[in-house]
Amino acid sequence: MGVTAMIPDATIGQLLAEATSRWGAIWDPAATRTRVLMMMPRKERKLYEMHGDMVEHGQPVMSMFHRPRAEAPLLQEQGLDPRLASFLFVDLASSDLGAWLQHLVTREGWLRSTVEVQPVPFSMGLPNQRRFETERLLLFRHPDLPSIDRYHLPFSVASLAGKCYVSLPKRKAAEHARQQAEVLGVGRLERPTPQPVVEAVETPPSQHETEAPDVPSEDPAPAPT
Repeated sequence: MGVTAMIPDATIGQLLAEATSRWGAIWDPAATRTRVLMMMPRKERKLYEMHGDMVEHGQPVMSMFHRPRAEAPLLQEQGLDPRLASFLFVDLASSDLGAWLQHLVTREGWLRSTVEVQPVPFSMGLPNQRRFETERLLLFRHPDLPSIDRYHLPFSVASLAGKCYVSLPKRKAAEHARQQAEVLGVGRLERPTPQPVVEAVETPPSQHETEAPDVPSEDPAPAPT
């Protein structure tokens, strides 16, 4: 199982670049990673925000929803009403792909195909868009939704900005949190160093303090006659 958190105003590319500094030993920079697009009914979107909490995985998983706006007609041309679907881009280790999606395919009947993520045509006149290389991704979709061959974006998947959901492996996350707490001095109970007890030693009074010296008594002077 994992532990999922939402990071606002982030991009998948930014989190990948900062992964080592953010997650330390949890992150394996040598692990092969892949991206997929998941399509689910919009009413089920909330279930997939925290999908990582229900799945065992070994590396951090980053995902981001995209809502088509100006691009919506390009999906309608393919027979899909974008108002009925939610679109989730997921970046994960290739070794975690099976665990992340196997349950959906075998038990819920999700279907697998491929999709080309392409730039929005410049002829549409979007005010903010960038050219990027077409990216071919695996597409996993709910059986109630039709298949699509193309998905258009104003930016590359790695450059989309918004709420990014990050799921960390639970055991590794707990160990990482413990180590960070120790570095910060949180969670460690420092035992106080015992202070030596100094017993007060009563000093015996000196002889001249305890015995009054013998002073010869003086006879009173005779009274005058």
